[in-house]
Amino acid sequence: MRVHHLNCGCMCPLGGALFDGYSRGLTASVVCHCLLIETASNGLILVDTGFGQQDVQHPQRLSGFFRTLNNIRLEHRFTALEQIRRLGFDANDVHHILLTHLDFDHAGALQDFPRARVHVMQQELQHATRAGGWIARRRFVPAQWRDVVDWELYAPQGDTWFGFDSVRAVFGAEEEDILLVPLSGHTAGHAGIALRTAEGWQLHAGDAYFHHDEVHLPTRRCPPGMRLYQYMMDTDRHARLHNQQRLRQLAADQRAAVKIYCSHDARELQHATHPGSDAAARASGQVDRLRHW
Repeated sequence: MRVHHLNCGCMCPLGGALFDGYSRGLTASVVCHCLLIETASNGLILVDTGFGQQDVQHPQRLSGFFRTLNNIRLEHRFTALEQIRRLGFDANDVHHILLTHLDFDHAGALQDFPRARVHVMQQELQHATRAGGWIARRRFVPAQWRDVVDWELYAPQGDTWFGFDSVRAVFGAEEEDILLVPLSGHTAGHAGIALRTAEGWQLHAGDAYFHHDEVHLPTRRCPPGMRLYQYMMDTDRHARLHNQQRLRQLAADQRAAVKIYCSHDARELQHATHPGSDAAARASGQVDRLRHW
């Protein structure tokens, strides 16, 4: 198993460090951290998709409110399809897509991989297709997944993973250690994706948190702009904060040694892509360069 860390979306909301905690200047740097997993027997597996080709070509299909609020930079070079091509693959090599949830910035490229089986929690798909309310009608974009014909839907089962409920995503014997881990709160059926690599367990926590210091410090710390954004997007605030506390405990458990990262923290993406560069990047303000990838 080989894991590539991709940035499949560039958002630069106003606020700078008041929003993301790192940036110097008036705008923040918010990424869409996705994974591309190479396997020997099941092709490529994509974890979340970020924005897709159709989002770039037809930005009006996304909510004008969120395009403006997040200052989304829609460019083909950020799409998963373009990055996969640069790695020497094509769309048909992607056999499976695992989604943490169905928000517009996580499911935008489903149409770019028409042969992929899409794996998601059943409650998430049900909630996204039926949700009402002003925010829900703008965060979920049914046009992004209307062409999906091969869904694999999951419900929490009896298995556990470090104390969390888990759902084993079945691809075959080699990939048996890829799990959906329910982490509700941000959305009703939100889940993290856990995978066992040669270096140990990793957890892509999706939007269970937005900023590194929410789970990697003994006490939660989050910039005010990002904290407000999370509150605005909450489906179940109590569940989200409860799961963040559980993730803090897991991150502090040295015996578990689980590497945890989320979808939108630019520093976490940079550290995953260039291990060892994190401290130097913070010292020199180089997190801002992620906008120009």
